[in-house]
Amino acid sequence: MADNEDVKPKATLYWLDRSRSQRILWLLRECQGLDFDVKIFKRQSNQLAPPELKEIHPLGKSPIVSIEAPASPKPLILAESAMIVEYLCEHFATHLIPKRYRDGKEGQAGGETEQWLRYRYFMHYAEGSLMIVMILAVVMDMIGNNPSTPFFIRPITRMIVGGVNSAFLGPQMALHFKFLEDQIATAPEDGPFFCGKSLTGVDILLSFPLIAARGRIEAKQYPKLNAYIDMIEGLESYKASVKQIEEISGEPYQSRL
Repeated sequence: MADNEDVKPKATLYWLDRSRSQRILWLLRECQGLDFDVKIFKRQSNQLAPPELKEIHPLGKSPIVSIEAPASPKPLILAESAMIVEYLCEHFATHLIPKRYRDGKEGQAGGETEQWLRYRYFMHYAEGSLMIVMILAVVMDMIGNNPSTPFFIRPITRMIVGGVNSAFLGPQMALHFKFLEDQIATAPEDGPFFCGKSLTGVDILLSFPLIAARGRIEAKQYPKLNAYIDMIEGLESYKASVKQIEEISGEPYQSRL
């Protein structure tokens, strides 16, 4: 029987349609020394995740990744996209993490490379500042276009949604899209990725909100951001992950919010 050190870790991705889980599938394909499979879940009629996901993690959200590894007495359950990305990159995809310290500055505060500082910042930004705005936009769209709303109330809900969009969402989206446009323009080594010339876990993490929001990002106003999204969608590794989930699920992959 093989020693534990010879046993390859295996992961399971609990994938939910129209969720943030597709980028985790993309990342798993980039991992080395890790086998994985995918379990498909479909949203209910109320658009929420099915209750079966709560059997994996109490919050019942997706993505969730479980890992069976020799060093762990029981399967590791990883939740929250940024945590999943960081963990998988640190153990199985170190090529997706920029070099942390400048030469001769190892372990010193302020000795970090610009690439690594961007990597750590955007790891939190993607699921924090940016995703909050994206989710609110989706909620406002659902409220404004809800077919079950009585027709005599629809003008009121649309007025409220319009007010939120003009007073808050519109300016916030413009703020974030301009910020991201500038970040791409000033990326180390002239990009083309957010942290420099190479793909990192941050690009994989940012892929969901940016691709999903594509229809809201005006090409003339944000040309570099649109070119970046085109590049991500054109990567063979990304396209392969989409093809894989379409083959497993038997349905076209929906990437737009």
